[in-house]
Amino acid sequence: MLVTAAGVSDGAAGVQLLTEVAADHPTITKAWADSAYRTVIEHAAALGIDVEVVLRNPATKGFATLPRRWVVERTLGWLMLHRRLARDYEALPARSEAMIHIAMIDLMARRLTGESTPTWRGT
Repeated sequence: MLVTAAGVSDGAAGVQLLTEVAADHPTITKAWADSAYRTVIEHAAALGIDVEVVLRNPATKGFATLPRRWVVERTLGWLMLHRRLARDYEALPARSEAMIHIAMIDLMARRLTGESTPTWRGT
């Protein structure tokens, strides 16, 4: 996972993320990305990672689920159930990353124990 400042371009963040992923997890050989990450394909190929760009069908009107994209959107939805991620804005990217880790640990622990996830919505 990589948390960056809002001013960092998608291409620059993608190159940095792929470099870290290749170093930390050398067995990863496939990645999916949207069209904003077309610039990182060559860098990924040099690292031995095949990046597949998931494109939206131009003939489709309105909302359409894109392959593999729903996994990311679903995960972001789960993260937004944690009020601190939805309402507080941390001053440092490292703090935001730590809060995301805590939220995912909470999500995994609740699923492993079978507890329901309380929500702050509606309060």
